[in-house]
Amino acid sequence: MAEPTRPDALDPERLAGALQAAHLPTAVAVLFQLTGERRWLEPPYRPGRSRGLEVDNAAGLSADAQQELREALLRAVVAWADGAPVAVPEPRGDALVELLRVAMGEPVPSEYEPVMAEILAPPAPTTPEPGAERLSALVIGAGVSGMNAAIRLRALGVRVTVLEKNDDVGGTWLENGYPGAGVDTPSHLYSLSYHPRDWETHFGKRDEVQAYLRSVADEHDVRPMVHFATEVARADWDDVSKAWTLTTTAGLAYEANLLISATGVLNRPQEPKLPGRAEFGGQVFHSARWPADLDVTDQRVVVVGTGASAMQIVPAIVDRVARLTVLQRSPQWIAPNGDYFAPVGDDVHLLMREVPFYREWYRVRLAWTFNDKVHPSLQVDPDWTEPTRSVNASNDGHRRFFTNYLQEQLAGRPDLVDKALPSYPAFGKRMLLDNGWFAALRRDHVELVTERAVAFTPAGLRDSAGDEHEADVIVLCTGFQARSFLAPMQVRGRSGVPLAEQWGPEDATAHLGITVPDFPNLFLLLGPGTALGHGGSAITISEYQVDYLVATVRTLVRDRLSAVEVRPEVAEDYTRRVDAAHAAMIWTHPGMSNWYRNAAGRVVTALPWRIVDYRAMTREPDLAEFSTTPVQ
Repeated sequence: MAEPTRPDALDPERLAGALQAAHLPTAVAVLFQLTGERRWLEPPYRPGRSRGLEVDNAAGLSADAQQELREALLRAVVAWADGAPVAVPEPRGDALVELLRVAMGEPVPSEYEPVMAEILAPPAPTTPEPGAERLSALVIGAGVSGMNAAIRLRALGVRVTVLEKNDDVGGTWLENGYPGAGVDTPSHLYSLSYHPRDWETHFGKRDEVQAYLRSVADEHDVRPMVHFATEVARADWDDVSKAWTLTTTAGLAYEANLLISATGVLNRPQEPKLPGRAEFGGQVFHSARWPADLDVTDQRVVVVGTGASAMQIVPAIVDRVARLTVLQRSPQWIAPNGDYFAPVGDDVHLLMREVPFYREWYRVRLAWTFNDKVHPSLQVDPDWTEPTRSVNASNDGHRRFFTNYLQEQLAGRPDLVDKALPSYPAFGKRMLLDNGWFAALRRDHVELVTERAVAFTPAGLRDSAGDEHEADVIVLCTGFQARSFLAPMQVRGRSGVPLAEQWGPEDATAHLGITVPDFPNLFLLLGPGTALGHGGSAITISEYQVDYLVATVRTLVRDRLSAVEVRPEVAEDYTRRVDAAHAAMIWTHPGMSNWYRNAAGRVVTALPWRIVDYRAMTREPDLAEFSTTPVQ
């Protein structure tokens, strides 16, 4: 772990004030690194286990212990700024595991040491690889994954061109500008490891996330690599030249040795095919196509769906509309989180910037809390006696907790409790965070309807019970074509058989979610089976995949290879293991539908592994898993 840069000037009085807002489990880890004094790892300074998902600054410490920790950390930071050496600059192995257990207030398995060490160590810049300049790469998409791939490959020495269908960077965050849009992953975790930000809120809202992605593009000089307003229609591999040719919807052609798909998953809206749409007299659109100039003040609004987008839109507009009707396709489990709208604050920003190791340890805490902790509770216990409502004892405990929360929030409204309480196990769909949803449902001018929408009428929507819901605006929060990877592009590999035909309808597979037999030098980012259903940040998965990509390309250059293609038996074995893992998990439960699995019941999009497992799988590519072609 490289020592952080010491500040040119430090204001001890200002820092003392900021430390009142310090997250003390993070402070304990920092204090030990700076001083090496083990007494800070023992009672009365040893933090307790945090409850729930919110930031718990005190972690059960007494007022006296809190004050002593703040004063000691102030002295240590001032001494460090004045030139004192760091006592424990790079804890690793058992020493790091012990420190993790203290900071988290609970047992942390030793297998997490490598992943947490990577978060604590500022990532080293990608070094150029001599000879990489002979290679060219085409990256499809300028969202966070595409930009990261472009930045890293260019640093390697590869000639990079990015093709982006929109007129700016940002991907899904550029396209989804509906009211209330934001992340359900903590901001300090939903960011690239090498590009931090002083986030305004604990859960970034859309405009700030988009501003962050634009800052990535600006500070890393991405835009000169991007051809905007350029949509790819097809991609063809030439086995003679060992290169890909991409053809755009405008008929332009691009050629490169490497093809990286960073098209994302939630980028093509899924709209219900309901009759009568042309006869509806008001506005109707998918949530991802929210008109920038739309004013819903005093309008009658109908929202179709109760997934993540609807759950953000409804509380955001409820105070402005005349009437709001929500047509629920299926109820959702919702978790409380008091930090959802909470500002981060200038004091925390100062600690992140000026206290060495603080930002890194804070991110470690978020990774531990939000990444894998729930994963064991998603495994089906074959001996569990309540298989309809839960899949094991732990999952049943989660169900009771979330049920109690729902009933508390909807107290006095048994009609809403009956409508909003799911009958399937908790985490059967990705858990949503309560951002005012229950409070919005209780409003007098809001109606929750459990009948499905069946047709548009000139005045609104008709449901399956025959009732008509009049509207000025209808918002379709009906999800995305998440299982149709790479659509609508036509991608043809070595055999010439289109990838969509090889996969079959909504049944994509890929080794590690990254590589596919018959498609040399093609790398998928956030491909099949890598969406996070159990928690964590998609950016984390994307960074692991780009690490894998860069390492593969580096090997390709060093070994003078013109093409690498995953072996069919390797990909087939991986798919068998993925399917077997999912068969024993909650997402194949028959009690609900979700966007993870296809019509045949196979889970196509979600990652079955823990994040720590996936990191181990993608840390270093195994060239024995590939067929390789040397440079002629």
